[in-house]
Amino acid sequence: MSYIIPLIAVALYSLASALLSRSLAQQGPRFDQLAMSEGPGHPLSAHSIASRGERRKKTLLLALAAAMLHGWVVYRQTGLPEDLTLPLLTAIAATTLTVVLLHILLCLKQPADYLGIAVYPLAAISLISSHAASGGVPIEGKGVQIHVFLSLVSYAMLALAAAQAVLVSIQIHFLSRHKPGGFMRALPPLDSTEQLLYILFSTGFGLLTLSLASGFFFLEDMFAQHLVHKTVLSCIAWGIFGILLFGRRQFGWRGKKAVHWTLAGFATLVLAYFGSKVVLEVVLR
Repeated sequence: MSYIIPLIAVALYSLASALLSRSLAQQGPRFDQLAMSEGPGHPLSAHSIASRGERRKKTLLLALAAAMLHGWVVYRQTGLPEDLTLPLLTAIAATTLTVVLLHILLCLKQPADYLGIAVYPLAAISLISSHAASGGVPIEGKGVQIHVFLSLVSYAMLALAAAQAVLVSIQIHFLSRHKPGGFMRALPPLDSTEQLLYILFSTGFGLLTLSLASGFFFLEDMFAQHLVHKTVLSCIAWGIFGILLFGRRQFGWRGKKAVHWTLAGFATLVLAYFGSKVVLEVVLR
């Protein structure tokens, strides 16, 4: 019985991924391109936009339903509401759940559905893997739990930024070779995807700042033996994103430079949190 809900969630994630993949493959030119080529009053233009909008709605509803089941599983695994326990695999499942929810919210404001190609399968894999989670020390104290929550949201936001950075890199690669066919034709213009990347990493930087500040405020010793690596690496990641934000505003950094700095900052953050958990829970037990 404990496997039924996760399997249903995985099936829903798979359906959302398949529907999204099919929609992007068949989409060709974007909505605005289609409307311009056929004219705003053309019946085919209106029908195509309506059908694509309907497929988009179905995809997001499937993802939301999967996320709700995903959330129920994570809620049970963490021991809430009495306790909060986040062993490695549960922490990964909680992070991917937050990524999915942030992605759905983002899609309500931005045409960022394409990120689901990476987000939904990773969420499904992490959900299945989380059933092997064991151990973990209960996280006590409301203040520390607030710190953990802020960390989770900041990691998820910066994970979306990293996924967007990879996509921008691929987009630059194809455009530089004048081969923007297939999947690339379904994406917004490069200026728009780079602007979304800036919004994601700057928002993630703000959340990471709050996370570090709450850690220094609520934790008795952020540089205790079992936290020193996490603290130092998190501060380095914060510095990397801070430099990127400064470079973007002062020197207009974009393109490959923005991509490389974003991925470097996110990789450092992964080492900070999940790398520390691997050492503590797997190596040192």
